[in-house]
Formats: sequence, structure tokens, C-alpha cells
Amino acid sequence: MPTPPESDRAADALLIEDLSTGYLGIPVVRGMHLRVGAGEVVALLGPNGAGKTTTLETIAGLVKPISGSIRHGGRDIAGQSAHVLARTGLALVPEGRALFPGLTVREHLRLAGGRRAGRESELLEMLPELRKCLHRKAGLLSGGEQQMLAIGRALVSRPRLLLVDEMSLGLAPVIVERLLPVLRRAADEMGASVLFVEQHIALALEVSDRAYVLNHGRIVLDGAASDLRERREILAASYLGDAAAAA
Repeated sequence: MPTPPESDRAADALLIEDLSTGYLGIPVVRGMHLRVGAGEVVALLGPNGAGKTTTLETIAGLVKPISGSIRHGGRDIAGQSAHVLARTGLALVPEGRALFPGLTVREHLRLAGGRRAGRESELLEMLPELRKCLHRKAGLLSGGEQQMLAIGRALVSRPRLLLVDEMSLGLAPVIVERLLPVLRRAADEMGASVLFVEQHIALALEVSDRAYVLNHGRIVLDGAASDLRERREILAASYLGDAAAAA
């Protein structure tokens, strides 16, 4: 993938160039080029084991990259620690949600967003199902309610870059259909840039501007979500590692 012009690079909320990352020096992701423009929603798709979670964890500072650059807010953040990156406006919703079972919904939201006026009410307008749960402990919530809380906790901090890993994991399709559009609203109404990993391909492409397909640690396909929706045979082939042949 060619490097974007300097004017486009300045507008990118996230710009990854030639990234290799993995564990114990062994690459899981190799030579990745990926970008998320300001206010964009971008899906990262691919089969299990492709390296999607590793990519998000590397961006968020939980895994140190082997080589390459990760630019956020105009500066290279590769290798910086997670707590430092959180202060730059980067928020991760991890696959396991990482909630505190003994804290209530309201306590989670206040820890993440402080007591700034209007933030909680704005968030509850976007996720009204949480309103009835404000005084319940996270450990007593249903799976869908826990995922709403995990997303709400990230959004109440008004992140500049939101990373979401497998929002739909273990949830009924009807809950997924309710939650995925929240990512679109986060971009359109809060100005966040969003990169998310998702296995529900059709739903992911409905809320995204663009998408990348990762397979065996490499980007094998990318394009506008509207184009990929119309090229299902190419998209399916990319999951099998044979996108070039299908094209």
C-alpha cells in the first residue's frame, strides 16, 4: 500500500506503517500498513488467529512492536505504555471487557470520565439501557449489559481514537445489531475515530467507512466498505488467503 500524501497523513487519527508485532520476538503480524482517518470508522476483519487482537493490543501499548511505526495525533507512539497512551485520548475496549465485578455501572462511568457535567447524561442517551443499571454491580449484569458498559466506559472519556475488540463475542445477534451502530454514532456525534475487530462481517460493513482483511498476519484486502459489500466473493476468498486469485 502506498504511503499517503503528507496532507492526508496529518489528518489521520492512526497511521501504521510497516508494522511487525508479536510475542517473544516472534512476529504474528508482518509488514502492516493501515490508517484510520479523523472521524472514520474502520473495520479490521479476518479469521480467528489472523493477528487482529495482537494488532489492537500493540496500538494500545499492551504489546511492544518488533518494528515499524504507529502514529497517533501526529506522533509515533510505538512502544509507549498503555497508561501514557490513555492520556492522549486512546481508549481500548478489550475482548474480555475488563470490568470490575464489584463496582456499579455508575462507578465505572465516573472512574473513566470523572464528574464532568453532561458526560454521563450524553452517554446514557446513546446507551439508554444502562440507565436502569446504574446502581447494579457489573458482576450482576447480563453479557449484553456488560458489553454496553465496557463501551460506555470508553466513550464517557470522549476518546480521540477508540479501539474495540470483538464487541459481539458471546452475544445474541439482536444485541449485536443494537451495539454496532453505537460505533457509528461515536464517530458522527462525538468525533471519535474508530478501529474495531468484528466477526459479523455484514453488520461490520454496514457501520464502517472502510475495512481491512487480515489473514496469517498480513493485510490481504482493503477498500471502502460499500465496495466490499458488493464484492462478497473477493471478501470470502480473502478469508481463505486467496484474494488475489479471486480478483
